[in-house]
Amino acid sequence: MDFLDIHTHKSAQRKGVESIQSLSLTSDIFLAMPKTKPISIGLHPWYASIEKLEIQLKYLSVLAKQTNVKLIGECGLDKLKGESLKNQILILEHQVALAERLNKPLILHCVRAFSELMELKGRLKVKVPMIVHGFNKNEELGKQLISKGFLLSFGTAILKENSGASKLLKSYDDFFLETDDAETSIEEIYETAANLKKCSVDELKALIFANWNKLSLL
Repeated sequence: MDFLDIHTHKSAQRKGVESIQSLSLTSDIFLAMPKTKPISIGLHPWYASIEKLEIQLKYLSVLAKQTNVKLIGECGLDKLKGESLKNQILILEHQVALAERLNKPLILHCVRAFSELMELKGRLKVKVPMIVHGFNKNEELGKQLISKGFLLSFGTAILKENSGASKLLKSYDDFFLETDDAETSIEEIYETAANLKKCSVDELKALIFANWNKLSLL
């Protein structure tokens, strides 16, 4: 059974690792879209533009239909970078609508806008799974997101002793693991997660495999 990496920006595929490469749609990326390996694609809040939204959504709506596109995103909200929050919410709403039409999960980037993200999910009554990638906040916020129906993906934050992510992972099973843009390998993240869960790496692989299966990511 492979190590499963739900969110990475690295293009290289390694033996024994199944990963979903995250691509942010820009005006030129659509010409080089992979056709077979698993990917996610979306309008990242750092790069999405209200001025170019119509054309970006046009390309995204076509590309997202490819069978190798497993997730819509990463998309989301970021109060530190990108368009105004009002514009980011509008851009995200369009991507949520696309994900609902295609019945594909969303993978979400969120910085200092979790209350707005939870409000959007409730207001739009989103039915597709919404995965917050790279969760690294406190345990209380994580539990609040879970109670609202979000799923969480953990990366290098679990390597930090007593981090909110490492504490939350111990009592939570419906999670995913990722490398994002870190140099840390997915194998090391699995080993740390297995230690936190007090289980073997093989047992953890089976758990993560089941979570991927629930979302038809394999």
